[in-house]
Amino acid sequence: MAEGGPLRGIRIVEMVGIGPAPFAAMILADLGAEVIRIDRPTPSGNGIPRPPRFDLVARGRRAVTLDLKRPEAVACALDLVAAADGLIEGFRPGVMERLGLGPEPCRVRNPRLVYGRLTGWGQDGPLALRAGHDLNYLALTGVLDMIGRAGEPPVPPLNLVADYAGGSLMLVAGLLAALVRAQRTGEGQVVDAAMVDGVALLATAMTGLHASGLHNGPRGTNLLDGGAPFYDVYRCADGEYLSVAPIEVKFRAIFLKGLGFDPASFPDMNDQASWPQARHLIGARLAERPRDEWCALFDGQDACVAPVLSPREAPDHPHNAARRTHVLIDGIVQPAPAPRFAMTPTQLPLPPENDPGADGVEILEDWGIATAQIKKLIDTGALGPAVKGEG
Repeated sequence: MAEGGPLRGIRIVEMVGIGPAPFAAMILADLGAEVIRIDRPTPSGNGIPRPPRFDLVARGRRAVTLDLKRPEAVACALDLVAAADGLIEGFRPGVMERLGLGPEPCRVRNPRLVYGRLTGWGQDGPLALRAGHDLNYLALTGVLDMIGRAGEPPVPPLNLVADYAGGSLMLVAGLLAALVRAQRTGEGQVVDAAMVDGVALLATAMTGLHASGLHNGPRGTNLLDGGAPFYDVYRCADGEYLSVAPIEVKFRAIFLKGLGFDPASFPDMNDQASWPQARHLIGARLAERPRDEWCALFDGQDACVAPVLSPREAPDHPHNAARRTHVLIDGIVQPAPAPRFAMTPTQLPLPPENDPGADGVEILEDWGIATAQIKKLIDTGALGPAVKGEG
């Protein structure tokens, strides 16, 4: 087996910013790529101030601090780009061009470069230059309208769907596809990952259900949005919750028997008119026992139930613990790299740097920057000292 992950040997330059671009860089680093972050002389912030050790998406990579307002720093950044396989930036359209680090000058230095751009609205279109956040991108795609209870406003699903699924993961997929082509042809390209595009793509299956008439009722009244009594979350006797999802008839039968009902005489849940009665019966029965008693009762059965765990509980669940879904890094329990690889297993990521930029000279040396050039960067202030984190 080759230790270090399947992307070992791949080099990525990350332009430090906020939002989902750093998460995309974290994934690549988790998978073995050497990712260096070009940071600013003063803390750029991460959207939500916190001590650096808790900015977990910064794990697994080192930073070099360059003052990109200085031409010699821009020249150094281009030298790093020349030695890289890919670049990630998550600024508004035009920012990298104004810095002199847009796709054209970078690809002049490195025709094989895969240049990854991640924005909310995309590189073009009427909203391209407008500020926005996950919830706005989710709203524009029609997906937010589908999430929530009947008769209530749409519910923000954290910032997981647009930022990280529609943004970070789509950028990673695009970068990997372009890297494969670059290795085959020697030609790089720009990858334009927009969160609105990614969210729309994530909703492909739901779009088909909507078009077929199988999932086009008001929010909270359909098969997969909490409308069906067999696909919802129920409160138990101790105030904790159980997720219930036996969509298929054979799994519903197991679930109902576990609750003490006769599936043959239970209200027909294939008939939407029976949903209110079925929901009442299921809810009343689940409210009779604590959550963990129900979990024990259904243990080993294909009833499609699972406890709704808190973030504190989740790492200790026997299944998560057995798979080491969470790991301990620098005293902080956090998600382990995923997915798993049989021949090129990933390693435990290094924690986020406490003082980003402290190893700037070492990074530049590792990436082939000449000693005289490094000295000039230091003398002119273009290569900054460590960026002191908060806390």
